[in-house]
Amino acid sequence: MTPLAYGNLDQFGKDPWWLVLAKVVVIFAFLVVMTLFAIWYERRVVARMQVRPGPNRNGPFGLLQSLADGLKLAFKEDIMPKMADKVVFFFAPVISTICAFTAFSVMPFGPTVSIFGHQSPLQLTDIPVAVLLVLACSSMGIYGIVLGGWASGSTYPLLGGLRSSAQMISYEVAMGLSIVSVFLVAGTMSTSGIVEAQAGNGTIGIGSWTFDAPAWYAILLLPSFLIYFTSAVGETNRAPFDLPEAESELVGGFHTEYSSLKFALFFLAEYINMVTVSGLCATLFLGGWRAPWPISLWDGANHGWWPVLWFTIKVLLLLFVFVWLRGTLPRLRYDQFMRFGWKVLIPANLVWILALSGIRLLQKGELGTGSRVGVITGIVVLVLLVLVMVGMQRGRKDPLADAPKPDPGGRVGGANGFPLPPMNLEVPPSPRAKRVIVERETVSTGKES
Repeated sequence: MTPLAYGNLDQFGKDPWWLVLAKVVVIFAFLVVMTLFAIWYERRVVARMQVRPGPNRNGPFGLLQSLADGLKLAFKEDIMPKMADKVVFFFAPVISTICAFTAFSVMPFGPTVSIFGHQSPLQLTDIPVAVLLVLACSSMGIYGIVLGGWASGSTYPLLGGLRSSAQMISYEVAMGLSIVSVFLVAGTMSTSGIVEAQAGNGTIGIGSWTFDAPAWYAILLLPSFLIYFTSAVGETNRAPFDLPEAESELVGGFHTEYSSLKFALFFLAEYINMVTVSGLCATLFLGGWRAPWPISLWDGANHGWWPVLWFTIKVLLLLFVFVWLRGTLPRLRYDQFMRFGWKVLIPANLVWILALSGIRLLQKGELGTGSRVGVITGIVVLVLLVLVMVGMQRGRKDPLADAPKPDPGGRVGGANGFPLPPMNLEVPPSPRAKRVIVERETVSTGKES
């Protein structure tokens, strides 16, 4: 087995029990506070986009509005549907919430610091396959949504749960493939090792001065970064991919029958998942807790407790992108959503991984001249095939181009075709109403005669 290129896991597992417990409590409090702040943050940003004030009553700038909403949910009546599977109905939101909290246990907040005289990393734990643990928790959290929709004993939650299962299969594959390129370049799957791999790998020169700069994988692996974040939006059921809870189609989706604290747990799990995928994105592609350039020129920027601030700022910026998408893009249709996942994200991922693997082989310099020519030729042929496929897709004829046009009478397909809805948004009178009016006129005429 090839040894890991980065990451020293020997520093973990040496903390006393009280320090481990303190880290668990701090991570739990951080996620709860980030959830309350993210709800307020989203409402204020969307209100700003729509030229309205947003929450501004409870607390300064309305910061206590999310806390007030949470307390209100706790005191609401907890309704159990008569047709629900009571055990599964109860445990479904618990599964989603526990998985959301567990995924954050391997996120690095900063370097090793002194905590009450003990040298300890600002991270609960780390394992050689830490990123796979986050993906596993994210996948298991979807089961809470699926089981909640099934156990409700209602049609609309069941449809929302079925949509979630299809969404999980589609976008989990795309998200997992987007991280493969990070593993290829970093040489490790541990989160602390990936952050260390992005430290000082780039050199910037200004005149006669040269200094190291962080080599973020968001720049080096830009296609993987874009595919990951797009898949993360679909993974967290956020607009424009919020099909499992589409209000216009499914009332509320999988959580239609939930109320009180059970609904609050689903709500909490959704926002914690947003924070988790944002934290993982910052760890994999944005240097983790390391300071961005030019702040990194300061010697103390990546030491002590300052990295916690840089990590939090990166997470908040990524959360802003979530809110930005919600306030800008309309919801996709279900066929568009599935087509985008299977026919765009996954093929693009596979092509990018093959190209990156070929580039890595060329960089190692272990190949002969003939092998290098073969690798370069394969990459060129692969790119040409992708361009040809894209051109064929764009040149495909619109299936609606040869559709029958409506006749002057307002029917598609001739006089015996289907009626065409009015284009001026005026609702025509009902045929039944016309018949009732004619019958009334006939009766009144008969009475008069």
